[in-house]
Amino acid sequence: MSTHTSKIKILLIAITVAISISNTFAQLKPTQQNNTSVPVCEKLDVIDIYRRVMKKSIRDSCEEAKEKDEVHLAILPAFGYSLVTRLAGVVAGNIAFYTDDRSKAKISSINTSICYTQNNQIIFPVLSNIWTKENRFNWLGDWRYYRYPEYTYGLGGHTSLKKFDLINYSCIIVHEAVLKHVYNSSVYAGIAYNLNYHWNITESGNSDGTVTDFQKYSKTKKSISSGISLNLLYDDRKNSINPSQSFYSSLAYCPNFTFLGSDKNYNCLVTDVRKYFKPSSTSDNILAFWNYNWFTFNGNAPYLDLPSTGWDAYANMGRGYIQSRLRGKNLMYLEAEYRFGIMRNGLFGGVVFTNVQTVTDWPTNKFQVFYPAVGTGLRIKINKYSGTNLAIDYAIGINGSQGIFINLGEVF
Repeated sequence: MSTHTSKIKILLIAITVAISISNTFAQLKPTQQNNTSVPVCEKLDVIDIYRRVMKKSIRDSCEEAKEKDEVHLAILPAFGYSLVTRLAGVVAGNIAFYTDDRSKAKISSINTSICYTQNNQIIFPVLSNIWTKENRFNWLGDWRYYRYPEYTYGLGGHTSLKKFDLINYSCIIVHEAVLKHVYNSSVYAGIAYNLNYHWNITESGNSDGTVTDFQKYSKTKKSISSGISLNLLYDDRKNSINPSQSFYSSLAYCPNFTFLGSDKNYNCLVTDVRKYFKPSSTSDNILAFWNYNWFTFNGNAPYLDLPSTGWDAYANMGRGYIQSRLRGKNLMYLEAEYRFGIMRNGLFGGVVFTNVQTVTDWPTNKFQVFYPAVGTGLRIKINKYSGTNLAIDYAIGINGSQGIFINLGEVF
């Protein structure tokens, strides 16, 4: 971490949200109005609404779930919008399952989607978090394909949305880790292979006609980062899709080597820490914190592999800013979110959140400018057994940055 920092004053705005539910859903409300936590089978999700429309009882769905407790599936075809894609058609899927008796193993999950956007982008990720019997091993997969024209804004914090560079490329990302239980009930260690391959890289140039940071840093038609990482993990979450009252911390140190196919030798370090609190024992409300740090050193990473806004595994970091808004050799990020129920049956919930991010300037490698954001959002329960929510958020950053952000599952 750089020792050069600057003094800042950031106002974190508290947002109070009041959301009223239409009389259309009045029959879904339980008669009791207190905040006492409700058993899962008494809650409602989109599947239950479908069953009600099809005149099948919700009680039947509970009995089926007990008999088929191993697998829970959520599929969501939809049209959406984001800052980086504009209009997009997407089919998103989430499967949650147990590899052992649920008292002996954590819930495993695989998330995927296929998306085509108004910007002629193709986005196809497959993200997996699989626990073996008795949680002996944890397999973590991050496989992605992109055909991806996107705007970039240069290196460091002294950049502007008004000065942009359209870069077009195709990309394959393969990160696959295997971690073994080594201590206590939640400590794991292991290795991973990490590959980032970009090809057919072209750029349109800065909107104001000046020389781009991509050209100054290292303009290439393709780039490869290839390395073996050492991983440490502490994870006591029972459900990574929708965590409650738990702690997660991971560290991945990845040297990239030319003898493995990397363009250059350089090192990468990523730390990811998340803490979840239940402020009250009588409700399911959650106060969550997320710290994500991404550093490169001992060499220069390819331009498109530098730490950047929204380029964590689930592309969730930095709500309030367009993906790739900030880019630098090092990045630090902090977020807080409060998750609360709107309906006692769990069908609708809400969140308020705030975050702040910073990247080092180039070539000084100093943290100087901080970018805060605030936002609020709606949660719709897609599958009550896996805890999968449809997350629809609106966030506001600084200098005119704002947008809608959609996710299947909690953001972190």
